[in-house]
Amino acid sequence: MPTLGTQTISSSFAQLLKTFTTGGLSGSLQVVTDGDDTSSALSLSTTGVSSTGSFSVDGASILTGAVTFGTSLTASTGTATIGTLFASGPATFGTNITASTGTATLGTIASTTINNTGLATVGSLEVGGLAGPILTKVSYGTAAFTSATVQAHNVADTTTGTFGLTGCALGDIVFGSINTLGAATGTICLAVSFYPQTTDVARYSIINKGATAGTISAGTIFATAMRFTA
Repeated sequence: MPTLGTQTISSSFAQLLKTFTTGGLSGSLQVVTDGDDTSSALSLSTTGVSSTGSFSVDGASILTGAVTFGTSLTASTGTATIGTLFASGPATFGTNITASTGTATLGTIASTTINNTGLATVGSLEVGGLAGPILTKVSYGTAAFTSATVQAHNVADTTTGTFGLTGCALGDIVFGSINTLGAATGTICLAVSFYPQTTDVARYSIINKGATAGTISAGTIFATAMRFTA
């Protein structure tokens, strides 16, 4: 300690940093103090470090474990590459957040651009700004469609059926298609609609607007249910 070399103990002990107890470091966090027992924002143990004040890093930071943010994460400039991110509070990104690997779980996101090359799981999504509707659930599924004959218009011209669509419920908006509708024979004037009948069950309705009966071959139903709140 060359800066203390010419000083007496009585005049320089306040400049030394020490732990609060006399036993030195242990497995429990201890506040680092100066020689006058003035506490710092830094606590040390043999297994970890804690700071109760601001924490600034001028160089690159490499975090190999999980990172938990209790309140917020703010990235105003540069690029933040994070494998796994958990933020229970609001996270504000001035430019963008790119999650190429791992899982990004964010409580609140305020960002102009979000780029995600993997799977993004969103609990609820606001569409169209602050006054827009909130998308709370999307359900998707496929089901086998049995071949059907649709009668000519005004002769029992509606063909209906139900299929399982896990996650859908009354009040959802359901849309979809049957991949063999375009190859129907005998008529080309078909209209199809979908709606939820009960929880996890949707109904399709096919109407023939043509003057002749038609046949729809067996195929697959593709359906999506979307749920919104104001």
